[in-house]
This record gives sequence, structure tokens and C-alpha cells, in this order.
Amino acid sequence: MSGRSAAVSAAEGRARVAVLVGSKLWRVPGLKPAEQARKAARAALAAAGRGGPEPVELAILLSADAEVRALNRRWRGEDKPTNVLSFPSGAAAGPRGRRLLGDVVLAYETLAREAEAADKPLAHHLSHLVVHGVLHLMGHDHERPAEARRMETLEVRVLAGLGIPDPYAALPPLRRSGRR
Repeated sequence: MSGRSAAVSAAEGRARVAVLVGSKLWRVPGLKPAEQARKAARAALAAAGRGGPEPVELAILLSADAEVRALNRRWRGEDKPTNVLSFPSGAAAGPRGRRLLGDVVLAYETLAREAEAADKPLAHHLSHLVVHGVLHLMGHDHERPAEARRMETLEVRVLAGLGIPDPYAALPPLRRSGRR
């Protein structure tokens, strides 16, 4: 087993990723959203250094625009849906000694529109946004250009490991490492 495979296996063994499908919109033929989200989350955890001894737990909610809009309005003061929201818990440890990382919520309609507009498979965009959200739970951000470059580089690396092409490759240079 390669070093990378061992790290991924270690992360999978110590990471509990709960995926809740909260909207029937996610019932798309050929798409296995819960499986896809769990796999992307575990890959992000492994790449960001959560393959170590500390067990972690997070939840992913696959939702719809209306619910994400309400959450975005309540917690960020923005009255519109967005593709993904991350809610870091800040908790040290939860039940069974696992560190609670937080929650990631995705909006189906926004995600599907973006995937179609970018001519990307829905499964690839779902994986990308899960990776993005999980990295936020782990403290990564993209508010400043240097932070954005680090986070984007990590996202691209994780996605490549999942067999997904660089989602930023087609963007102009000013958008690649700036705020999204």
C-alpha cells in the first residue's frame, strides 16, 4: 500500500462522515450523492492532515436553495442561496471522543445551475464543493489572495486524487485565487 493510500485509509478509519439527504432533488439518475459526498469529505480530511490519531466527525446536509437561503440569511446576513455553507463547531470532542468539526450544507439548485453553466458533471461539482466546505471546517479560507492560493491548491490536489479535473483551470487568472 502506498503512503498516500495508507493516509487515506487511516483518515477513513478515524473519520465519521454523516450525510443526510434533505431534499428529493438530489434523487438524480446515476448520481449517488451521499456516497460521493462521503468520499470527497474523507479525501479532504486525509489531505488536510486529519489522517492522524485524532478521530473526527462531521455532517453533510444535501439540501435545497430555500433552506440554504434561510441559513445564509440567518448566519451570514445574505438573503440569497449559495452553493455551500460551512459551520465549524469549535468543539474539542464530542460523543465517543471524536472531535466535532461541524456541518457542511449544499444547495441542489445552485450547485446544479453552476455545474451546467460550467459544463461540468454534477458529481464533480458536488465533490468539489464538499471538499471546499470540509476545508473551511478545518480552518482554511480564501479571504486573502495567499490563503486563496493555498486552499485552491489543496482543493485541486484532493480532486485530482478523486480523478476530477482542476475546476479552476478554465477561469481567468484573476478569478483563480481570488474570492469565489
